[in-house]
Amino acid sequence: MDGSRIRNLCIIAHIDHGKSTLTDRLLEFTGTLSRREMVEQVMDQMDLEREKGITIKAKAVRMLYHARDGNEYELNLIDTPGHVDFTYEVSRALAACEGAVLVVDATQGIEAQTLANLYLALEHNLTIIPVVNKIDLASARPEEVGHDLARLLSVPEEHIIRASAKEGTGTESILEAVVRDIPPPQGDPALPLSALIFDSKYDAYKGVVAYVRVVDGEIHKNEKLVLMSTGLPVEALEVGVFRPKMVADESLAAGEVGYVATGLKSVRDIQVGDTITRAASEGSPAAAPVPGFRPAKPMVFAGFYPVETNDYPLLRDALDKLKLNDASLTYLPETSAALGFGFRCGFLGLLHLEIVQERLEREYDVNLIATAPSVEYRVLKNSGDIVTVDNPAEMPDPVEIAEIEEPWMNIQVFTPKEFIGQVMDLVTARRGEFDRMEYLDEARVMLAYRMPLSELIVDFYDQLKSRTRGYASLDYTFANYRASDLVKLNVLVNEEPVDALSMIVHKDRAFTRGAALARRLKEVIPRQLFPVPIQAAMGGRIVARETIRAMRKDVLAKCYGGDITRKRKLLEKQKKGKKRMKRFGTIEIPQEAFMAVLKLGEEE
Repeated sequence: MDGSRIRNLCIIAHIDHGKSTLTDRLLEFTGTLSRREMVEQVMDQMDLEREKGITIKAKAVRMLYHARDGNEYELNLIDTPGHVDFTYEVSRALAACEGAVLVVDATQGIEAQTLANLYLALEHNLTIIPVVNKIDLASARPEEVGHDLARLLSVPEEHIIRASAKEGTGTESILEAVVRDIPPPQGDPALPLSALIFDSKYDAYKGVVAYVRVVDGEIHKNEKLVLMSTGLPVEALEVGVFRPKMVADESLAAGEVGYVATGLKSVRDIQVGDTITRAASEGSPAAAPVPGFRPAKPMVFAGFYPVETNDYPLLRDALDKLKLNDASLTYLPETSAALGFGFRCGFLGLLHLEIVQERLEREYDVNLIATAPSVEYRVLKNSGDIVTVDNPAEMPDPVEIAEIEEPWMNIQVFTPKEFIGQVMDLVTARRGEFDRMEYLDEARVMLAYRMPLSELIVDFYDQLKSRTRGYASLDYTFANYRASDLVKLNVLVNEEPVDALSMIVHKDRAFTRGAALARRLKEVIPRQLFPVPIQAAMGGRIVARETIRAMRKDVLAKCYGGDITRKRKLLEKQKKGKKRMKRFGTIEIPQEAFMAVLKLGEEE
């Protein structure tokens, strides 16, 4: 198709503002899918995406639209994840577009991810088409939200489209605005091939399939190509477009969005943000890659262990298969004295961790124990060496440490103004440093803070939602590493250290954290026939202790009356038996004990 009639766009919105439903209406209106083929959230193919109402993997679809001006337009829609964990993937998807449809819920108004993704879109110079969705709901405030959106974008209020994705209202107005306002791609078909990879997936028959936007030049079937970040040679075994299933074609031209099947066996070879160009043997390669590429870097780490030791190979195979479609997941084998053999896994954030854990349990039937999440610390040793530590159990001996640095984040909380006090209390208690406060309108405010990532990942989001009755929303970005007075807090159960329960905490909070954890563990570890001490220790110093009282077995049950000395002998015998059990006994630590570390914020 003539490049002047191509439009590349994405839809950006906060979670649950109607992005997937609007996509369904656009597919239906343009005839891309018939009513018989339509299902709800047709682009969300994973069960988890449908249940959580979120997009986890980016997808693309080509629609053909007959506009009111009599022309047919090719619309390439890229459906992006909406959660903060996937910000980098969103930024690469935005780089593949010229415009964005910004969807805001008429009942909720402007939220954290709305703004975060809007600013990303503006950084990429995208044309914004503002839409107020869900106007059919009784609690909708279309005039008020439309006014806020117009003020935010500095556009007249009549430019704001009112829509109901559920009922199909406003769908044609959105499509007309797309062809009228979003500029066509600027690619030059005569230049050497340059194609941006904005996502990838593993296909059992085609190998790794790269989702691409052709910036310049053309990709032809069976061409020899090369990945510019690594120099890895690949072959275009198949090229084609999404409608929304993959449909093979002979080539992809400048400005178009489609896929390249490479035959590679692992998605880690094809990274989001990389550039594909022609191999030197096929002609001139591109002079420079599309800017903005960076390898995915995990921010949150946790140990995954099988409940049954025999299931270790099953867990390893499941992680291998999951990795085929998720290049941002990292894992290495590790061993715990308490839990046996498992894997140290790295994730983009807490939602990513939750998704991976749920997929392992559902899709691969693995029964897991997950340890409390941790972040990556930088440890400067007295020798001058710098080591990175993402597992508290691997923290060097305190006498070897000169300084520990931890990652800090810039966070933005959007909340109704009546909850300002509750939000400030929560963030201050988590070592947050106030930056600024801005009123978005008469009722809503944005609070900006700097805060350690380690404090953010321990139930902060749940606490924020409960303290603001669900009204607050959160966005965060990495700021820098900063030196802090941190210590390792060890947990001893029956005087044996449990490495999987150890954590790194700020020195000022070691006592309260240790006491809270000891109390919580006392509640979840079952009682034994002997007393079980639970201790929290900082170095060689015990900072908190609780004791699980022994269950008493009634050894006198069969002793009806009789001599008191006989009863004493039985009780003495029981006492000696308990001492021996205590010496040799091993305590079974349930999964709830490891989850207790996640709930500490509630007790402090």
